[in-house]
Amino acid sequence: MDTGLKAIVLAAGKGTRMQTEEDDAPKVMRRACGRPLLHYVLDALSFIDKKDTVIVVGYKREEITGSFRGYTYAVQSEQLGTGHAVMAARAELAGFNGDVLVCYGDMPAVRQDTYKALVQAHARKQGSECTILTGEYASADGEKYEELPYGRILRGGNGEFLHVVEDKDCTPEQKKITELNSGVYVFRAQALINALEGLKNDNSQGEYYLTDVPAIIRAGGAGVGTLKRSLGSEIIGVNTLEQLAQVEEILKDRHSDQFS
Repeated sequence: MDTGLKAIVLAAGKGTRMQTEEDDAPKVMRRACGRPLLHYVLDALSFIDKKDTVIVVGYKREEITGSFRGYTYAVQSEQLGTGHAVMAARAELAGFNGDVLVCYGDMPAVRQDTYKALVQAHARKQGSECTILTGEYASADGEKYEELPYGRILRGGNGEFLHVVEDKDCTPEQKKITELNSGVYVFRAQALINALEGLKNDNSQGEYYLTDVPAIIRAGGAGVGTLKRSLGSEIIGVNTLEQLAQVEEILKDRHSDQFS
């Protein structure tokens, strides 16, 4: 069987909160510093071969496939959650027995060395079928953690990973947890495929959550690890025009020589 490393980039979303009469582009094609958000994600993933990078597309997918050539594509024709998006890429994992990095096309601030560190941490964890990138969010506005739209990492009495709770499903106490789920994972391919078979949509949104997959893997007796890093602004995803402006400033500061 084929081994190595593949990536799945979730990029099917419409970005409803960012739609205007003048601009109805897919969310990942929104521009920051003159380039699509997806450009920055794929640039950070350039240590993985293009053919091994599966981009999950949906809304106005021709705009994406026409702009980023040489990649492998999977189509999520109906958006039923992040877990459902990964399901759309299952066929591209057939016969593959390596590791799979799963990330989002609307998180342009994640650095390449962060992705690499997660891949390396997973490779070191013998017996782990999944490793989750976690961290804390550095807010210049002093936001309270209760107000942040990120899933929380729940741990047991010995510090072991239990599961991820989506922000919208958190209790008031869980919202105070400061260890956040970045949404970036590395899975053993077969463990991911098997866990997707057990994924259910019995939640308030009626969606298939990718965040449920690590708990399914753990319930099956396999190890689930975490890599906690000081992520700061890297963790920001773009869901609103305000967040688009925020990441544009981050990228401008980071690449001031390029954009000056």
